[in-house]
Amino acid sequence: MNGKFGHILVVDDDDDVLLAARMFLKRHVALVHTEVDPEKIPTLMKNEDYNVILLDMNFTRDASSGQEGFFWLNRILEIDPSAVVVLITAYGDVEMAVRAIKEGAMDFVLKPWQNEKLLATVSAAINLSRSKQEVVTLRSLEQQLSADLGAQFQEFIGESPAMEQIKTTIQKVGPTDADVLILGENGTGKELVARAVHRHSSRREKPFVSVDMGAITESLFESEMFGHVKGAFTDAKADRAGRFEIASGSTLFLDEIGNLSQPNQAKLLTTLQNREVTRVGSNISKRVDIRLVCATNMPIQDMIQQKTFRADLLYRINTVKIHFAVT
Repeated sequence: MNGKFGHILVVDDDDDVLLAARMFLKRHVALVHTEVDPEKIPTLMKNEDYNVILLDMNFTRDASSGQEGFFWLNRILEIDPSAVVVLITAYGDVEMAVRAIKEGAMDFVLKPWQNEKLLATVSAAINLSRSKQEVVTLRSLEQQLSADLGAQFQEFIGESPAMEQIKTTIQKVGPTDADVLILGENGTGKELVARAVHRHSSRREKPFVSVDMGAITESLFESEMFGHVKGAFTDAKADRAGRFEIASGSTLFLDEIGNLSQPNQAKLLTTLQNREVTRVGSNISKRVDIRLVCATNMPIQDMIQQKTFRADLLYRINTVKIHFAVT
């Protein structure tokens, strides 16, 4: 592997094996955790997003049958069906290896291992893990794009001085990464302006991601915007990327931002300041790179005076302001 990347967990009841694995692998991967007690696997998986789990098949309770290894393999895959597991054992045979792979293991390594073989297996496993994560994000993106395809879209109509001024502003601000706030009444076409800003940007090759803030319930705000992990709440049956992750590298359009409650305004502000998100049910932060465009039909300055909209959030989203109206 070129460079250090990947997070690995090694679980084995032999301290010498753990030491050898840690000393070798830490030269090649970004993070190596080791654990002697398999009972701690669920907690470790909750606290860290591992690309690969190297799992001993035989613990002290069951010296050679591999049954504990199969039990924990199945338990890991119950917690995270996309987990990439490589089983390790000193008592391996072809039959056990075939069964392990049939039950969901990615590969099988014999102890004592050859370092070159271990490194090749770990490298392949990390690549598989990355591919699985990309599939999750792409699936979320496809769902969002399918929903957006039904959205009405039309080109600007009219050549009034006001419209020409708007077009000029879009041409100037589009190529920058400046955040944009679009003000205008309902039905004036604020999303058309947002899409035009995106088309004039360096992010135009990536999908434009639109969110109607007025349609997201208070309880689902974090899940929709930041994503969630499987089991985070009752209906969270699989990992799901939020809109910030989906829009990373592209433009995120937050329509009717004036409808946000103050608690959710605070959450949004924190995300915009840190440029990272944490999925609901996880404590692992992910960096995001978005160009933000917001819109509202509400009197945002009056709302600040009435303390129903945060001034610091307005400052964050209001680098460039565009007033859009039908003329």
